[in-house]
Amino acid sequence: MNLNLLERTNNISFELTEDHQMIRDSVRDFVERHVAPTVIERDASKEFPHEIVKMLADQGLLGIYHSEKYGGAGFDTISFCLALEEIARWDASLALTVASHTSLGTGHIDLTGNHEQKLKYMPDLTSGKKLGAWCLTEPGSGSDASGMKTTASKDGDNWIINGTKTFITQGSVGHVYVVLAKTDPTLGTKGISAFIVEREWDGVKPGTPMHKLGMNTSDTSEVVFDNVKVPAENLLGELGRGFIDTMKVLDGGRIGIGALSVGIARGALEESMKYAKERKQFGSSIGDFQAIEHKMVNMAVEIDAARLLVHRAAWLKDQGKPYTKEASMAKLYASEAAERATLDAVQIHGGYGYTKEYHVERFMRDMKLMTIGEGTSEIQRLIISREIKKELGYNE
Repeated sequence: MNLNLLERTNNISFELTEDHQMIRDSVRDFVERHVAPTVIERDASKEFPHEIVKMLADQGLLGIYHSEKYGGAGFDTISFCLALEEIARWDASLALTVASHTSLGTGHIDLTGNHEQKLKYMPDLTSGKKLGAWCLTEPGSGSDASGMKTTASKDGDNWIINGTKTFITQGSVGHVYVVLAKTDPTLGTKGISAFIVEREWDGVKPGTPMHKLGMNTSDTSEVVFDNVKVPAENLLGELGRGFIDTMKVLDGGRIGIGALSVGIARGALEESMKYAKERKQFGSSIGDFQAIEHKMVNMAVEIDAARLLVHRAAWLKDQGKPYTKEASMAKLYASEAAERATLDAVQIHGGYGYTKEYHVERFMRDMKLMTIGEGTSEIQRLIISREIKKELGYNE
């Protein structure tokens, strides 16, 4: 029995507060009125939804859990998860925009920035006036983030950044980048630092949006940094601690991906139940066939389990307690539950599930990123294994 976890979750409650219920219901109402009616058309056009993102920003969702001191709404991480679930139930691409902007780009500044940096950048980010992007992944380094080639060299009162980042969410539409670079290649992970870089600076070259399997309206592109001059005061956090801080940022990001996955899976279940009730075969609704019932029951059970894992990790984060393992568990289980749910949803819809008339084929395409982004399922299992061994004294 994991006594350490029992101690850390001793006061956790399964009840949503009034604030939580208000956020869930208001976001659900907004999404059903402004997002759901046009989501199929937007997916087909693959255009970034600037207007809807602005509307979400006006609702306070782009700074939902950041401090009111820097323009945020001041809610907690569970509120963030509830909002992401409601958005992802209809539009996972839009939820990914909110998640990455809030927990990665803005999140890294919030986590390690000094007061002057936060005062300068966060109000525009939390209000949605500007979008943030987090530049970690490179063409040759995905899961092995420490293998990055981007460098930052000191030049008087500036740093000069050179390198290429890829798979950057908000890469071509973002305004403020957090860039990870090697400041001392001889020190390995201890020689990586983070910098705040503005899009309009000379040498910053965002690429064109990538064509992807899913998440079509979430902006993803390459960003090239060609002799970009960065003021020394834009070093984010301590010199050489960029990799350590990155791992903390990813822990928080995985909670968001977990919530997003719950939303996709819930959409798959709700659309399947609707279709199964209406679709008649052999004189009965297919929802009354035991084989179909079992698929939907499995979805429902796994969605509830995934949501509980996500909310547990969020609660631990809000309490300032360790949550690395719990975030990875939530992300791993929720993303793979969404994978199973969306595949079953397409199967329940039969031939119609393979067409773009119905939402479930989009859910299936969008879902796949959940088992890859913020660390693959394989990486999550490595993290969980490491943390379990540590807790149980495996290597002592």
